[in-house]
Parts: sequence; structure tokens; C-alpha cells
Amino acid sequence: MNQPSPAIVAQGAVRRLPHLALWLFALAYLLPGFIGRSPWRSADITAYGYMAELAAGRASWFSPTLLNQPPEVDALLPYWLGAWALQLAPSWIAADFAARLPFIGLLALTLIAVWQGIYYLARSPRAQPVAFAFGGEARPNDYARAMADGGLLAFIACLGLAQLSHETTPALAQLCFTALSFYAFAALPYRRWTPTLSALVGLTGLTLSGGPSMALLLALGALLAHVLDRSQAQENTSHYRRDLKRLLALTLAVAVLASALDLWRWRIGLPAPTWAAWHGLGSLLLWFTWPAWPLVLWTLWRWRRQLFDRRPSRHLSLPLWYTTITVGATLITPAGDRALLLALPALATLAAFALPTLGRSVSALIDWFTLLFFTTCALVIWVVWIAMLTGFPPQPAANVARLLPGFEPRFVILPFVFATLATLAWGWLVKWRIGRHRAALWKSMVLPAGGAALSWLLLTTLWMPALDFARSYAPLVRRIEATVQPAGCLAHFGLSRGQLAALQLHSRLRLEPANDSARCDWLIIDRGIVRQTPEILSPAQWQLHSELGHPREGEEDLAIYRRLPATATR
Repeated sequence: MNQPSPAIVAQGAVRRLPHLALWLFALAYLLPGFIGRSPWRSADITAYGYMAELAAGRASWFSPTLLNQPPEVDALLPYWLGAWALQLAPSWIAADFAARLPFIGLLALTLIAVWQGIYYLARSPRAQPVAFAFGGEARPNDYARAMADGGLLAFIACLGLAQLSHETTPALAQLCFTALSFYAFAALPYRRWTPTLSALVGLTGLTLSGGPSMALLLALGALLAHVLDRSQAQENTSHYRRDLKRLLALTLAVAVLASALDLWRWRIGLPAPTWAAWHGLGSLLLWFTWPAWPLVLWTLWRWRRQLFDRRPSRHLSLPLWYTTITVGATLITPAGDRALLLALPALATLAAFALPTLGRSVSALIDWFTLLFFTTCALVIWVVWIAMLTGFPPQPAANVARLLPGFEPRFVILPFVFATLATLAWGWLVKWRIGRHRAALWKSMVLPAGGAALSWLLLTTLWMPALDFARSYAPLVRRIEATVQPAGCLAHFGLSRGQLAALQLHSRLRLEPANDSARCDWLIIDRGIVRQTPEILSPAQWQLHSELGHPREGEEDLAIYRRLPATATR
């Protein structure tokens, strides 16, 4: 017996968010963070280094390396995309920005896939609201569109999405292909070829982006959900069997592709059995997925009858499977935040199904908390920016000077204009939200998503020079170049992949591995290695010249040695 739906929604509550407003909002969140900066430490610059090596023909396309070092993430497709962009981009486009262009497209495709996936799940028969005795309940398509609008806003509102989705790393590619496969499995009962093609691209892309195990598990979950979906089997047996065969073929194709390219890698590491380790994971789960996770819990409670029914509801089982797999990966993999990023499309979907069940008091609580929180954040960003330029208020200016010694703030008109327009738009949005308007399902997510987008836009406009100074390797490379000038060769030992990539991007030095045959008169080495094994450097061959790090205090710890004249080889 079908359990009743907890959603009671009238037709007047499913007004669509205007197309133009939704597109402008997505654009305002999409572009800031990709523009006006250098590659950031450490995953961002490292990924760019592998792309540059492929584009220059110094590495194998099926085995990328950076100065003979393999990547930490066994991905291929993200590096291919960046390398192709570098090869095709005209010379007047900066190389690091050219490498970001495909990733801008990946984030845009992610937003589209999330909206579409929620839309088709909301069209499921068991996701529909209660039918009224005399009519007037929300029509299925209108209800699904309103739910998709609210779910996309919930996705954008997640705090953990902002930075990681604006980096040119395999994590963004994995997010895009996860969202694409999620849409494919959600739309499978309603469309014929588009979901199949999307599933093929999504699962193949996820496999080639360093997640073959994740792709296989997600495909198996979709296969299981399809097998248990008896309603589709009863409605159209031929379509049901056709889709089942396609899912089986896709699952097999993922396994064959990963095996053929030798992509299976298991990097499982359970958290240390300490309070600090588990407290850190708990904190990550709470802030990274905010504000989706309270709504997810509410969804599980209000829809619990369908959740534990013998016939699982597709709109709950599919996002729950995605959430279980990705959150589980977060707990057992070293890069927990990047694994948790893949859970956000499914969490936003579950959060969307809380919207038709929220009472007015809960919606008001969300609005007022969001209003106070993000208005305070915006005020802090503006005050600190003013302090950086004028020195007033003195305390924020002193804090910036202490944290970023050597940073020289400057006024740039275009970011200021965009920041001002965004702040005015936030004021208008707040005024509109607290006004008297007809109810709409997505209204509770307008302020969380708008506040998150506002804060991200202000950070990446007003604070971008300071952030770029703090998070880029460019200031460190300038220090290194000033120290070893006019040398053209620099031997290296113990440097991270990101540091090597930064030296290649920001300097004209020729990098050589430190060995007996190196002909460089200068050597740069990680000081930690020297302290642990001082015997690796011969006092008769190398003399310490200087110790340096990033201008930001406590960042990087490098030492530069000069070859003694008696042993120099010229």
C-alpha cells in the first residue's frame, strides 16, 4: 500500500523562479573565483602543472608527470581538458586562465545537471503532493520546476561548494560527472536517449577523473534502484527491461575501462581513533554541507513512511545512495573535503524535498538567521577592505599588515563596481523576501543562496588581491628569483609538486633534479629534510646562502644553497 505524501502544496505555491533571475544568479556565482587570480596552492597550481607538461609535450597523455613525478590523484581527463585548452587558446589569453576555461564549463554543466536531476525526481508519482478533495493541488510539472529551483538554490548555498568548485582540479571534474550521472539516473524513466548518453559521459568521465570505484558503486546503486522500482515495471515492461539492459551495459563498461587503463587505486585510510580526528570530521560535515544538512534530516523524518516502505521511493532512494557512498568515501579517504564535495548534489536534492513540508515558523527562522549571518559577513568584508586601503579602522588594517607582510593594497574600479552592485542586489533581495508575497516553495532558499553568492562574490572582488597574495606561490617565486639572480639554473630537492609547478609558471629558471650530475650552481631544498637528514648535503660542496618562505608568516620553509667555487662545474 502506498504511504501518503507529507507534501501539501497548492498550485499557487509552485510559481517558478524567473528564468532571467535564475540565470543571472547562477552567472554571478559561476564566474567570480575563476577570474583575476593566479593558480592557488596547492591542488590548483599542481593540477595546472600537469596540464602545462602535457600541453608542452613533456609528459605522456596516459601517464601524466610533473618533472618526473606522477600526480597524487590518478586522473586523466581533467588534465587532458586543461592541456587541450592551453594548446587551443590564442596567445593573448593568459595560460593559467586558458586552463580554467573548460572548468568554467564543467561548473556550469554541474548546475544544469543538478536542476534537471531534481526536476525529474520531483516528477516521480510518489514524490507528488497530496491531491485535494476539490482540486487545486500543484500540477506535477509546475511542482517539479519549483522543487528544482529550490534544490538548485540549496546546492549553491552549501558553504563547501564555493572554493573547491572554482579550482582547476580533478575534484571539480568529479563533481560535474557525478551530477551528470545523477541526472541520468533520475531522468531514466522519462526520457530515452538523453539519460543514456548522460550516464555514459558521467560514468566514463568520473572513471577518467580519478573515481572509478565511485563510478562503479554509483552505477550499481542506480541498477538496484531500477530493479526495485516496480511501478515502472508495471507501467511499461518493455521500457523497464530496455533501461535495465542499458544500466547493466554501463556498469560493465565502467569496470572494463578502469581495468584496461589500470585506474584502480585504493587509498583507504580510516580516521585515527582519537577525539581530534573524529571532531575534525564532524566539523567538516557540519560546516561544509550547511545549510543543506538540517533540511536533509527534516526530509528523512517527514518522508520516513515512504523511506521504510517495502517499495522504495525513487526520489529518496537515489539521492540517499549517492549520499551514502560519497559521505562514506569522506570518512575513509585522506582528501575528505574533496570527497564530500561529490555529496552536495544528492544532499541538495534531499533538502529540496523538505521545502514543501516546512512550516512558516521554520521558514522564518531560516530567513532571519541567514539575514543576520550573511549581512554580518558582507559588512566585515567591506570594513576590512576599507581598512586595507585607508588604514581605518586601524585594528583590521594592522591585522592584514601582520598576516600579509609585503602586501600592497590597491584600488581597482571594476571589482568595486561589481561588489557594490552585488551588495545593492542583496539589499533588494532582503526587502523582497521580508515583504508580503504569495508563498513559493523556493522562497526559503533565496536568502541562504543569495547570501552565499554575495559573500563569495565580495571575497573574489574586494579581497581578491589579498587572497591572491596569500594563496598564490607568485610572491615566493619572486623571492627565489631575486635570491639566485642572474642564475638560469636551479637544482631542487624535496619540493612539493605545487612548488615545482609554481617555479615553472612564475619564473624562467631551468629546473634540474639535485644529483651528482647537476650543473646548477644553486640548490633549493625543503628545510625539513635538511633538519632530519643533514648528511644529504656535503659541506665541501654546498654552502647555505639564505632561508626563505612565503611572505605569509609560517607558510613554506625553504633553504637556498650555493655551490662552492671549488666544486662548481662550468
